[in-house]
Amino acid sequence: MLKKIKTLTAILLAIAFVSAPLSAFQSYTKNNVSILPETENDLALPSNPNDGNDDDNDGATDGNNENVETDAPNTDTTPEVEPTPSPEPAPLPPSTTYTKYIRCTGNGVNIRSGAGTSYSTLGTAEKNTTYAVVGQSGNWYQTYYRGKTAYIYASYTAVFEMEESKNDEVEDVIAQGYKLIGVPYVYGAVRFHDGKGKLLAGFSAQKFDCSSLIQYIFYQGAGTILDVNTRTQIKQGKYVKPSELQRGDCIFFTNESRQHLTGIERVGHVALYLGDNYILHTASDYARIEQISQTRWNYYIEARRFV
Repeated sequence: MLKKIKTLTAILLAIAFVSAPLSAFQSYTKNNVSILPETENDLALPSNPNDGNDDDNDGATDGNNENVETDAPNTDTTPEVEPTPSPEPAPLPPSTTYTKYIRCTGNGVNIRSGAGTSYSTLGTAEKNTTYAVVGQSGNWYQTYYRGKTAYIYASYTAVFEMEESKNDEVEDVIAQGYKLIGVPYVYGAVRFHDGKGKLLAGFSAQKFDCSSLIQYIFYQGAGTILDVNTRTQIKQGKYVKPSELQRGDCIFFTNESRQHLTGIERVGHVALYLGDNYILHTASDYARIEQISQTRWNYYIEARRFV
């Protein structure tokens, strides 16, 4: 009898266990250790493929796996290098300019006050006399003659050029000399000033000797004050070696009457050097531009630079 009762009790307990709610069993397994996944989605990889695997992506990502800005510090420790500045281009040398000159090819060439045969004659030019060209009107070259603007017909001239100085003051001095071509030579002519800048009464720009001409053009062209004669002018300025002679330098010579004297008493003439063996000076007739003859070179003493 007792055996039947135990058997019946076991059956009743089995029925009670089978009829217990499934949710109780599920709750137990979820809050402890899951044995089986609930759905197929539980087998999927994590939704962010970069979790635990950044690879080459150094930036943070949003839900769409796009790079976004961060405030993370720059970990690049490479020192910044200042860019090497480009060297400044070398300045261009001053451009070379030239003065045009005309040499008369015949004797008695008319020098006129205007560009045409109807204009008055200011004088006549000897063969090989040279003038600076300051302009041109048709077939007429514009120049200077005895302080006035003058014109010479091109057909009676030969043209040549000389390189100008890079020193504007030198060219200003030379330009003053151009204006005086043809002015008569007068020995002992009254100087423009007394050698210290005081203007002298009786001066005339229509008569010069060699030293008064040089004194005048340097004062008018560059404001340079030179003394009153060659023997005192040679003590001024800067000595120039013959091999370093430049346009605008002054050359001092002796002459036939002074060549046997000594010291500064040998000095008897001064001329302004133009380059290419040409000088502007006045000697025994009138102010002119001409080449230095071998005879005059034999009288050479020294050269000086005043500007």
